[in-house]
Amino acid sequence: MKKLTDEEKHVIINKGTERPFTGKYVHTTDFGTYLCKQCNAPLFRSRDKFESHCGWPCFDDEIPNAIQRIPDKDGMRTEIICANCKAHLGHVFEGERFTEKNTRHCVNSISLTFLEGEAYE
Repeated sequence: MKKLTDEEKHVIINKGTERPFTGKYVHTTDFGTYLCKQCNAPLFRSRDKFESHCGWPCFDDEIPNAIQRIPDKDGMRTEIICANCKAHLGHVFEGERFTEKNTRHCVNSISLTFLEGEAYE
């Protein structure tokens, strides 16, 4: 496991949220794979990233078996965590019609590392 900064711990361990439009990967369009910041497990492919204008990186699909969904304590949202190390990533929403897959994984940039030029298949 990677040693995390206090800011990374706030989001990844304590389930915090980074401020909208401040994350490193909000507007990234490069080809590659997004990994878990804590354990480096592959989570999302760049081909599944889309612009939702919500302020966080969004993906309409995940790498199979990479993400675990947990009902949020608020009873209204679904939290997504890394299936490998249980790091908090963000939330998933369905039925918004942003893409044909009708799913939006809304992820904190601080929970991710981007591996440019390599695609997980």
